[in-house]
Amino acid sequence: MTENVRRVLRRDPNPYIMREMALRGVTARNRIMFSPMCQYSATDGVPDDWHLVHLGARAVGGAGIVFTEATHIEPRGRITPWCLGLWNDAQAAAFARIVRFVENQGAVPGIQLGHAGRKASTAQPWKGGASLSPEEGGWETVGPSALPFAEGYAPPREMTLQNIAEVTRAVAASAALARKAGFRIIEIHAAHGYLLNQFLSPLSNRRTDRYGGSFDNRIRLLREWIEAVRSEWPDELPLFVRLSVSEWVEGGWDVEDSVRLARVLKADGHVDLIDCSSGGNDPRQKIAVHPGYQLPLSQAVRNGAGIATGAVGLLHSPDLCEQVLANGQADLVILGRALMAEPYWPLQAAKRLGATATWPVQYERSNIYY
Repeated sequence: MTENVRRVLRRDPNPYIMREMALRGVTARNRIMFSPMCQYSATDGVPDDWHLVHLGARAVGGAGIVFTEATHIEPRGRITPWCLGLWNDAQAAAFARIVRFVENQGAVPGIQLGHAGRKASTAQPWKGGASLSPEEGGWETVGPSALPFAEGYAPPREMTLQNIAEVTRAVAASAALARKAGFRIIEIHAAHGYLLNQFLSPLSNRRTDRYGGSFDNRIRLLREWIEAVRSEWPDELPLFVRLSVSEWVEGGWDVEDSVRLARVLKADGHVDLIDCSSGGNDPRQKIAVHPGYQLPLSQAVRNGAGIATGAVGLLHSPDLCEQVLANGQADLVILGRALMAEPYWPLQAAKRLGATATWPVQYERSNIYY
């Protein structure tokens, strides 16, 4: 039995999951991150009371890092007309209120910036999630190539070099607004079949210019976005990238590609952590889903590139999460559905693992139930 496993089994008073995590000039109180989870409930991209309560509850509940859902850098980049955006001052001001509350509860506020590309202009999932026609409030989508995501989706308009430059300027402007709103971490969304993932993958990128073809060309836009964000994002603040480490489709982007990319990003020196997810770019994907099914992906990137990683995907058990960190499969655990179902999961996990759970003073009398 390894020392790490012994430590987990005897419930060390300082379990890995509850240890602080330093990222540049930011320190998270533990290694639990609330994953970006789309709510499809904004008006004109502006967060409202729903988002304040949704994100604030996870901060009160003890998460170390609390991320917004995917927040889009321009109107046509939204997944739905009801998705969050950050391209104007009104949106930044509304976010600032949420950021203040999250930070006042001891959590680090983070924002995920992205663009849906060819997967934009759809209905809310509870209304079927289908592509919207102009009559339904939809719009023309864009992508690296004029290839639709799936049957029923309109082909996107292939982006010109001018379009590519426009979205790169847009992400820089969003990063400046994120700084103005007070966020402490930015994550660039390059996963789940959205725009940057579309450029990375040979399945969706058939370009013949400097943004297509070779591996170096297909990763170019992501690297340019990272440079653009860093131009507006202080050196003392961390920058994450979410990747679909594997597309789970033959001939698509795979683990080896992700490790190779992570090595490039580490050498560039701007990215602090790879958020390791998978899939979403091709409906032919075949994923064997089970608790911890993406752990080999975060471990492969962490070991292969020597860069910090976050593990995500059905990590519902405090014991499993503790073992992930103790065994070096990731540097933090990223919970979505588990924290949506139970905002106080981190406090329950602390109790389960023998750590001291620090409840908000207003709620201290309730901790006898855990």
